[in-house]
Amino acid sequence: MKFDFLTIEGNIGSGKTSLAKKIASDFNGKLILEEFADNPFLPKFYKNSKSNAFPLELFFMAERFNQLSGEKSEIDLFSEFTVSDYSFFKSKLFAQNNLEQDELNLFNRLYNIMFSTVKKPDLLIYLHADIERLQENIKIRGREYEKNISNNYLKEIEKKYFDYLKKQNDFPVLMLDVSKQNFIEDHKIYNQIITEIKEFEEDVRIKSLILG
Repeated sequence: MKFDFLTIEGNIGSGKTSLAKKIASDFNGKLILEEFADNPFLPKFYKNSKSNAFPLELFFMAERFNQLSGEKSEIDLFSEFTVSDYSFFKSKLFAQNNLEQDELNLFNRLYNIMFSTVKKPDLLIYLHADIERLQENIKIRGREYEKNISNNYLKEIEKKYFDYLKKQNDFPVLMLDVSKQNFIEDHKIYNQIITEIKEFEEDVRIKSLILG
């Protein structure tokens, strides 16, 4: 693989984990997955977001920091590269969407300290899917605590991602529209993704593409 550290990002239900797993499996990559099940505040958050948002976001940020900090210091002799299904900066985006201002102020102080030390991706692949497709995927995977996620919430998260990625300069971004495509079942689409990764020019800051 051309890049040492790939990150797959996107909205809830966009297919991040599926793509990360497939790339890691096909190209002998070390896989880093976000551990949702370990966060005890997640089911509580979807029932009562206001009272559980702050511990939820702190827990997620701490877990992401632990995983990615370890990645920066460890050398895996048996893997050619690393691919993760999340980025550290998503901590900030979800916090902006979920926290009250006083909570966000404290959160950002901690975030800024951590962000300066975690490993940044050599290439970030952002999977964009329209809201209808996201809801379909969320329904299919059947997580009980996700069943009441609203379209408005997904739109807010999407906007946070778009705004951040347009302004940041920490890593290059490949934005792929997968709204109408199934890259797991359609080998042609998956191969197109792999080709785009391999041919991505390192001096490009951001590239957008509709697959198909």
